[in-house]
Order: sequence, then C-alpha cells, then structure tokens
Amino acid sequence: MPPLPTSLSHICVALGFPSAAQLARAAEREYKDGNTFLEFRLDYLPDPAAGIEVIRKLRKSLSDTHILATCRHKRASGHYKGDIEQQFALLQSAAAAGAALLDLEIESAELAKAAVASLGEVAPLCLSYHNFENTPALDPVLRRLKRFPASVYKIATTARKPSDNLRLLQFARERRGTPLVAFAMSEIGLPTRVLSPSLGDLYTFAAPFESGGTAPGQVSAKLMRSLYRCEKLTRHTRLYGVVACPVAHSKSPLIHNRAFQARRLDAVYLPFLVSAAHLADWMKFAAAQPVSGFSVTIPHKQRIVRYLDFVDPQARRIGAVNTVWRKAGKWRGANTDTEGVLKPLSRHLRLAHSSVLIAGYGGAARAAAIALSDASAEISITGRNMKTAQALARAVNGQAVTLKEAAQNQYDALIHATPLGMSPRTGECLFADRLPAAIVFDMVYNPHETLLLKRAKQQGCVVIPGIEMLLEQAAHQFEIWTGETAPRSVMRSALEAHV
Repeated sequence: MPPLPTSLSHICVALGFPSAAQLARAAEREYKDGNTFLEFRLDYLPDPAAGIEVIRKLRKSLSDTHILATCRHKRASGHYKGDIEQQFALLQSAAAAGAALLDLEIESAELAKAAVASLGEVAPLCLSYHNFENTPALDPVLRRLKRFPASVYKIATTARKPSDNLRLLQFARERRGTPLVAFAMSEIGLPTRVLSPSLGDLYTFAAPFESGGTAPGQVSAKLMRSLYRCEKLTRHTRLYGVVACPVAHSKSPLIHNRAFQARRLDAVYLPFLVSAAHLADWMKFAAAQPVSGFSVTIPHKQRIVRYLDFVDPQARRIGAVNTVWRKAGKWRGANTDTEGVLKPLSRHLRLAHSSVLIAGYGGAARAAAIALSDASAEISITGRNMKTAQALARAVNGQAVTLKEAAQNQYDALIHATPLGMSPRTGECLFADRLPAAIVFDMVYNPHETLLLKRAKQQGCVVIPGIEMLLEQAAHQFEIWTGETAPRSVMRSALEAHV
C-alpha cells in the first residue's frame, strides 16, 4: 500500500459542489487561502467523472496540493447512486489523475471485499465509518474497519451530549499508534474537530470559505487555523470555553483566543453547546478532559452553582456564576458580570448615591443590582412582571416600579438587562417613548447598536453599548484564569472586527 504524503496538512477542507466548475473555483480559492489538503466529494456532482478532470488539472497547476477523493454511496448517506463497480472505477480514476488519498465507506468495502485491496494498491486508502444518529461503542467500530487493510481509519459519529465528545477524544488519545481520524459531527461535536489532531489523529475536516461544508458541525478552515490554531495545539494545551445553549452566536471565542495569542499562552477557548438537560454531563466532560476553566451563560448561570466546590460570596448572593475555574482539583465560581457593569458605568458616573433603573430581573440584572447596591447606588427595578421585579428589589433594598412609573421618573442611569432588541428580535424595545435616564447602558451586544441605543442617541443620552460589558467581564475572566493582565486593546480589536 502506498505511503501517506509526508507533508499532509492537519486540516482537510471538504468541497462538495453541484458542478465541476464550482468545485474547481472553490479549490483554487482555498489554495489561495493557504489550504493544500482538499477533499473532493465526487458524489456531489451529477456526473462524478467530471471531477476527475478537475483533479488532473489542479494537480498539474498546483502540484503541492493533496486531494482526498470521495465518492460516497447513497447507502452510506452520500449522493452516489451508481453500482459499486463504477464507484470503485471512479476512485481508481481519481488516483490515476493525481488524488493523494481515496476515501471508501465501510458499507461499500463490505459489499466488494475482493476489490478493496486492489484499490489500496493505487493510492493510500482511508476506510471510513459515518453515523449520523449517535456515537456508539467505538471499539467495535474500529474492529469492523480493521478487517480491511487501510492507510487511515476514519470514524465520524454524531455527538448528542458532551460525554460523546469525551469518549471520542479519549478514544483518540489512547490509540496514538493507529492511523486514525476520529471526531463527532453536529454543533455539539465541534470541539472534537478542533482537538483531535492534537491527540494524534492524522487530520480533521473543515468547511470551505464560501459554503457550509459537507457535514454537520464543520466550520471554516480559516477559523480552524487562525482562531482555534488547530494545527498548533498539543496534548498539553490548556482548554477553556463557553458553555451555553445556544452558543454559535457567542463572541467569547474571538475575544479569548486572541487574548491567549497576545500573551503567547498555550491555550484554546472553544464554544461548547450544552443543553439545560446536559449540564451534569458537561461537568463529567470538564473533569475528565480536563478543562482548566469556562465561561457560563444562558441557561446555566444559576444551575452551575450546585456543581461547584467553592463560590465567591458575591456570586453566591447573586445566585449566578458566569466564570468557573479549577484550582487544586476543586471547581471554583465567580461572577464577573459585576465588573462588566461597574467599570463601564463608573467612567461616566459617580456610583455612590446615584439613581439607577434596571430593566429586567434575570441573572445579569441581579448581578448589576447587587454590584451597584454594594457601590451605594439607589436601585429601582422594572419590567413586565412586577412580582419578580419586587423580589429583586427587596434583595437589594431597592424599589420596584412599573414601566409606566419608570417612564415618568428621571434616573442617572438606565441599565437594560432583558433580551429585547437582541438579534433576531432587533425591532423590539422595552421603552416605547422617552427614556428616563441621562445614561443608557444596554447589555445586549448583538446588534452593536440596538433600537434602544438608537433612541437614546436621538434623545441626547450618553450610551454604553453591550460590548463594553462583554469586554470587561471577559477581561476579568482572563485574569482569573491566567493570573496575567488582560490585553484589553487586543480583545477590543478582535471583537470590533466582527461587530
């Protein structure tokens, strides 16, 4: 069996397009972006043979590219519908045209056992298993694959919960001697795509710049390489992340990964999609992986407290934690939302004895109320549910006011702490007319300028956008985790570049 190319990248960009012309253009674009390892999904083409000529031309013009040719059959969740003899013939033609590797799904291998060996003689063979439903026991899957000689054994499953990721990563870590590619599909499985090469896997898969890729959970090669630094991670890289549901919208990976890079720390920060039902399962993942620290946001800020060994007294009073870290084998929690409120607001206002109206009564509102109460501000709470507003007001020796009453008063500052105005509900605003404060602080940061802030500007108010809170609470998190001064200018630039 021919050997694998020695200069193979750890990131393979999966290209699946409905025409040969689109495939060729995408390949050239990815090459210009520095990607030299490309998967050609021949089964996406109405005539898979048209992709063979694209391989031949690309290899002639860009000789340092490596092409992984795949023609996955419909029975294995691919698009190819022809007979198995034609499928094998197409893969052999791809090798003759210059493909560096061939991917053959286990289902087709088992139907044409005698032909597998001859396929592996013309190019290195990747024998693959895909499960789009769940993550089964992995040892039996590998044994099934190893019944056939191959240069690479690929196992792609679907993560339904964090412990599925854990099993895959431990599986990869324990089989460093096996030529393996193992990861989980789905958004939950993203961390396995990023981390698996650092544990010994030969490569991982990414999406091209101009499309969503060919499998659930793929992100662009640019993100894999520049933001997550997938190719530079090691077994010793410290792992951090944000735990949320949903999580794809989070800007925290942008902020923290740039901060780690600026301070030259061997660390990576990943988005972890964790549903409300899987928080305990996540903690098992975090303990075993191990995770050094993580951010916590909706819907976990309150429930995470029960899983921690020590909680900062102020966070205990708030009843919510947004920052967790491990120290001496114990999980510790704090709430840096307080810093995210106090520092931006104190740049415009002397907090002691100031009057502050807080709209909302959730975790972020409670953090703001307690932090400002501790700073001797006079707190008023408003919202659509007066019973809940009254409960928060009592906790900070403040007062609850209806939205109508609030609109008739005047405060030094208004802090908006509800989801109204957040993308995609950008046309909503809690206050219909005059804003009852000289300073308006909106905790919503997506979009950068909410309808509330637009109205505040029109009325001559000082405005504080949500990114100010996001940056300050993130900077404090960074300092808790690393013991180093946060590179605030770098973090701001990273965020503003994506606003």
